Amino acid sequence: MKKRFALQLTGAAALALVFGAAQAQTTPIKFQLDWRFEGPAALFLTPAAKGYFKDAKLDVTIDAGNGSGGAVTRVASGTYDMGFADLAALMEFHANNPDAPNKPVAVMMVYNNTPASVMALKKSGIKTPGDLNGKKMGAPVFDAGRRAFPIFQKANGIGAVNWTAMDPPLRETMLARGDVDAITGFTFTSLLNLEARGVKAEDVVVLPYADFGVKLYGNVVIATPKMIKENPAAVKAFLLAFTKGVKDVVAKPEAAIADVKARDGIINTELETRRLKLAIDTVINSPDARAEGFGQVNPGRLSLMASQVSDAFGTKTRVNPEAVWNGSFLPTRAELNVLPVPKK
Repeated sequence: MKKRFALQLTGAAALALVFGAAQAQTTPIKFQLDWRFEGPAALFLTPAAKGYFKDAKLDVTIDAGNGSGGAVTRVASGTYDMGFADLAALMEFHANNPDAPNKPVAVMMVYNNTPASVMALKKSGIKTPGDLNGKKMGAPVFDAGRRAFPIFQKANGIGAVNWTAMDPPLRETMLARGDVDAITGFTFTSLLNLEARGVKAEDVVVLPYADFGVKLYGNVVIATPKMIKENPAAVKAFLLAFTKGVKDVVAKPEAAIADVKARDGIINTELETRRLKLAIDTVINSPDARAEGFGQVNPGRLSLMASQVSDAFGTKTRVNPEAVWNGSFLPTRAELNVLPVPKK
């Protein structure tokens, strides 16, 4: 009897050890978003809510952000393992901090085109990029569109403009009031913010950078060199689970907004659904994204962007495209085939 009891204990202990080992295999990942819990955050919140990260043996915690620059520096500091940030901001960090020991690396392309655009009210008379000559433009100093404006300016032969800086919440208000002639910003952010301030969409002129000769990439998933070196399997597992989630979000954006609402109960569901759909149509399921393949980059286009960012941002050293990008953890092309052909 004593012997059988001892065997039972041994079995229970063994089971506990096996369970403990399985738990130990779960990799914790702290993930930093580029912005608040708005529509596009569903790209990450949906795979988390559906258990895709958990199924991949990952314990992912997702925090809201306050800009791509902050996301890059927080991942660089090691506070976060991975994040979501504008590729231009990542390139700038690399080129301005050549000796930084923990420069984040882009491991997946998400916004194949920069969401940046110039927006103006139709009553201003601005219809084309050339109409911006000498105009008063507004944006926060760290705005991605403002930082990249010299590239847009050069591509379209625009003369000098006068800049006014403000905090992000005031940008669209100042345009609506007529304090500035035009603003730069992410289309899916500023256009809907203008509507919230009483401006009708049909009264706004939108000049997307991507439509006017500026083929900058937008946001990417970034990871620390430490994570890449010490746990490459976790990086690969994250990207596969994320891709699975993106497919769901693109197919049913209305349903995905519920996952954003679960993280921030005060969001306007209708507004954020529109924001998400606008992001999908303009920068995720864009013609360039379908041509290059979701998640991937074109080496020539990446090199051109590195050169343009070096010039426009006046970086300390030139951006090395090979140092900022590592596509070796991407899912297979078949797994990355998540973008539907838009309905005509």
